[in-house]
Amino acid sequence: MTPFGQKIRDLREERGITLKTMAHALGVSPAYLSALEHGRRGKPTWYLVQRIIVFFNVIWDEAEELERLAELSDPNVTLATAGMNPKATEFANRLAKEIGRLDSEDLVQFLELLRKRLKARPSS
Repeated sequence: MTPFGQKIRDLREERGITLKTMAHALGVSPAYLSALEHGRRGKPTWYLVQRIIVFFNVIWDEAEELERLAELSDPNVTLATAGMNPKATEFANRLAKEIGRLDSEDLVQFLELLRKRLKARPSS
């Protein structure tokens, strides 16, 4: 499941909306919406994200969160490390090979470390 998929599933369940009802309102198939929630489809288009925001009638922070989560929810990530430090290539390959062995706490720690390290550095 992707972060975006988890969020829309949570919103659906909080509001008691079925997958079929939501899919019909968005003009997509229930199978597509299910695949999107479970991370078996690529990240949603900007247009679909906007329709979901309208469907749930969310505004401001929650709408921005949905947009942010959609950007971070491509289940088929490709990393190009050509021209980078060799350690970047090693890290990307090790992560790709071993990510399935990491538990939720490991992932939270990695994400927090990444946020802290990037926050401490000026943007390029």
